[in-house]
Amino acid sequence: MPVINSFNSEKRGVGSWVQFIALAGLLLVIAASSPFARGQDIPPPAQSQGEASSTPPDLKAWDLHFQSTAGAQGHPSFSADYTGLNSLTPGADVKDTISVDVMGGVRLWHGGEFYGDIVIWQGYGLSNTLGMAGFPNGEAFRVGRTYPDASLCRAYIRQTIGFGGGRVANDDGLGGKKDVRNLTLTAGHLSAKDIFDNNAYANDSRTQFMNWSLMANVAWDYPANTLGFTNGAAAELNTRVWSGRLGVFQVSQVANGLRLDWNLARAWSAVAELERRYSPKGHAGSIRLLAYDTRAHMGSYQDTINDPNLDEDIALTAAYRYKYGFGINLDQEIRKNLGFFARLGWSDGKNQTFEFTDVDRTATTGLSLKGTGWKRPDDTVGLGLVMNGISAAHRQYLAAGGLGITIGDGALDYSAERIVETYYNCAIAKHFQLTFDYQFAQDPAYNRARGPVNLLAARLHTEF
Repeated sequence: MPVINSFNSEKRGVGSWVQFIALAGLLLVIAASSPFARGQDIPPPAQSQGEASSTPPDLKAWDLHFQSTAGAQGHPSFSADYTGLNSLTPGADVKDTISVDVMGGVRLWHGGEFYGDIVIWQGYGLSNTLGMAGFPNGEAFRVGRTYPDASLCRAYIRQTIGFGGGRVANDDGLGGKKDVRNLTLTAGHLSAKDIFDNNAYANDSRTQFMNWSLMANVAWDYPANTLGFTNGAAAELNTRVWSGRLGVFQVSQVANGLRLDWNLARAWSAVAELERRYSPKGHAGSIRLLAYDTRAHMGSYQDTINDPNLDEDIALTAAYRYKYGFGINLDQEIRKNLGFFARLGWSDGKNQTFEFTDVDRTATTGLSLKGTGWKRPDDTVGLGLVMNGISAAHRQYLAAGGLGITIGDGALDYSAERIVETYYNCAIAKHFQLTFDYQFAQDPAYNRARGPVNLLAARLHTEF
């Protein structure tokens, strides 16, 4: 069953904000004052006079970064013929979220690195992160917190094995260079999205689009606990223009659960991706083909519908079943400072959404424009379009009163969920970005009986 927010009745008080600000301030001081805050150069080996150093000058032994993202999102009242347990509430609402990350890396040996990330977070999504399949705030966890909570969200090792083909700069924060042709192995606690389904223009809800549908392929029920992280391993084979990736990850014990299933012989998610990079007329672009196959202790939509004694409780049909799907992901620079992106996704839609959100079909596209034309080169304007859908069995299950992870109005007058999002991300000072975001949602949660909904947000992002 979906995780139900146990903090529904709590109200945010001044004391909770004081605690959070104090904790965030302490982390900021630590990050800023650490001798490794900008990385510590590896000293070159002892040399005889006139001998050139073979150590790249930007190679670091340590790297430490800090980020904070605070935002508020709300909507005015909208029309709704009825309201169910997982509905977006029709009355006017405003919710806020805040997150603080301290992220670091350390060089272990030649080609070997360790990365860690501690996140502290607080706040709620609108209607307790319910009511839309393409939920409008990527910073909102499905379980909210009135007081700060902390989690070790990443702790993994990465090993890069070079095969020549020239040298290129590392983009991992530790500096140095790596072979163009290489095999990269990653294992530990991380997000599958760290490796798969990346996009230059629609990937990061902290600086780009906020909607879940525009930060990932939402038809990919990607393996993760309710906070978005899992354990797993991945291998990436890279050349100058091609990359092939394969990963195997743990899945949750129950749908959208916090604990992972350790019955590894029967519960897992395998992901494969093939990427081709190209530069027509010097404009960088790439296309990625994604496929996944998941086995988890999940329920069946059809079995639930067929047995009226279950009262639409899909958990009562749970068994180790398969779920598979495919995706296409494109990003392309059209001209300098203007980029285009698109994603298509499909899943079989036979068994319950288990990890991410209730989408079996998705199509998204949009544009991203840098502010060079109005002398604001660090500003970005984005426009994204979303259409989400679900399988026939999934529709029948929701129409009968079934609940998904984020949706379930108690009935359903089906229509595709359509969303438009636009944002302006303004660089207000060094390390500080302020974003204003607007989303328009037509038929949220696939229901003609609800909406449309206008959603407004403001977001402040800081990085050091």
